[in-house]
Amino acid sequence: MKNWSTIVAAALALSAGLAHADRLDDIREKGVLTVASFDSNPPFGFVDAKSKKIEGLDVDFARALADKLGVKLEVVPTNPANRVPLLVSNKVDLVLANFTITEERAKQVDFSIPYFASGQQFIIKKGTRLEKPEDINQLRVGVDKGTVNEGVIRDKYPGATVVAYDDTPFAFAALRNGNVQAITQDGPKLIGLLANVPDRDKYEVPPFTVSDDLIGVGIPKGETALKQFVDSSLQELEDSGKAEQIYDTWFGPDTKTPLERLYKIGHGKIEAK
Repeated sequence: MKNWSTIVAAALALSAGLAHADRLDDIREKGVLTVASFDSNPPFGFVDAKSKKIEGLDVDFARALADKLGVKLEVVPTNPANRVPLLVSNKVDLVLANFTITEERAKQVDFSIPYFASGQQFIIKKGTRLEKPEDINQLRVGVDKGTVNEGVIRDKYPGATVVAYDDTPFAFAALRNGNVQAITQDGPKLIGLLANVPDRDKYEVPPFTVSDDLIGVGIPKGETALKQFVDSSLQELEDSGKAEQIYDTWFGPDTKTPLERLYKIGHGKIEAK
């Protein structure tokens, strides 16, 4: 009986260990961190013309996480609507794709501590009347399908006619051909888009926001060890100055998308200089 009890105890211990095997262990074992990032939304994620690879601010953060783990980075292209499905179907380990933290999304996925913050803004053709948020109610507004930005317009500005597109470049094409009068997304993303538009002088970003959003890393639900690793790594990147270096690579004063850094990881908003 004593030997049987020992066997049962050992079996239970083994099964408990298997039950608690986590994604972080799996990543280390396979030697690859698989991350979903945008492939057409500069400067967060886009296909670089020279390297033909997906590059951007989110990819740099993902690469820093992979380097800390000592594994290779595999980037899977995504659009806004596919971020949650990729995570819940276990097709990727993490999502770094300008992913706004919301209560609704947190029911399906976990989030890291925020590593970026941005405000929701607009692109309009010069001459379009959009001087204050209330003016949105008079416009046809292009949005990215399935984003927080879409929800903000539908909830706060019921007078607006909302037209949903698969991604920001499609919405901008609609703005260019007159199907909508404004498009909305996070301010940095809009500035990044305009930086690569040949006729950008025809457009402007009105100087106001309608919401301020915190951006985090999407993590599969319940992966505690992975979340702890990501959180601590992001804080280390801030404390070492690496996070600011990544930011300046894409939004620094010498880039095509200069934008003052207004958020520090673990510290929150900072005052503009």
